Amino acid sequence: MADLDLRPLSLGEILDRTFSLYRKNFLLFLGISAIPHSLILAMNLAQTFLTKMPTFPTLPGPRQQEFQSPFGGLLAFGIAGVLVALVVYMVAYLFSQGGTVFAVSEFYLGRTTTIGASLGRMWGQLWRLLWVVILNGLAVGVGLLLLIFPGIYVACRLLTCVPAALLEDLGSISALERSYALTRDFAGRAFVIYFLYLTLTYSAAGLFSAPFVVGMVLSTKNPEAMRMWLALTNVGSFAAGVLVAPFLTIATSVFYYDLRVRKEAFDLQLMMNPSGQIPSQMPGVM
Repeated sequence: MADLDLRPLSLGEILDRTFSLYRKNFLLFLGISAIPHSLILAMNLAQTFLTKMPTFPTLPGPRQQEFQSPFGGLLAFGIAGVLVALVVYMVAYLFSQGGTVFAVSEFYLGRTTTIGASLGRMWGQLWRLLWVVILNGLAVGVGLLLLIFPGIYVACRLLTCVPAALLEDLGSISALERSYALTRDFAGRAFVIYFLYLTLTYSAAGLFSAPFVVGMVLSTKNPEAMRMWLALTNVGSFAAGVLVAPFLTIATSVFYYDLRVRKEAFDLQLMMNPSGQIPSQMPGVM
């Protein structure tokens, strides 16, 4: 895409480019997000229809019906079911994150891509990216234990670790170190990106899920109606998630490229590298 000129961007321009990329390639990014997360939706719907809905007695007394746990469907599979759920969630998350990063990268290199090509590039990258995500989560978690604010700061400094790992072929620790170096003096921009993402997330959740949650609350005496509302809640959460999730990854990728241009003259490196491969840091450039 010729309009993705490689020059230092203001925060407003980073956000504008993020929304522009998403709008112009809406079906592409929606597909990259929706296909992996459809596995989560299928799992949640299966759990919903395997779960015994809670029943609430209308009359007090020793003969009243006992409350049934709403988590019986998942727990019926034991530890194996929980492990399968964790694997499905993580694989969906990694594929959608990585596929979006690769798609944005192709646009920055002046090429086009497809949903299949973007997701296909994640094969072989899952294990490495998994460790990046785990170490990132541990670092942020430790920071959150230290009076919250250190965790927020660490999260902002590590925002670009995923594109750094995928586009520069870095290991997990190297990717975190790379992001920490790139975002020096620019943590405030990362914070704004996170804040806007959370705002969009809660707004979408309120729009797509909240009405169905109200339906669940009003159907506590009708287990089958409650099951229907729970299924619709899962569908609403899926819709909200796949619509909003690409924003953060696109913004992170645009932010990553802006830092490369700003600190390493990435545009000059790209012109000297017509093969289209993304070079790592240029010797002597900080």
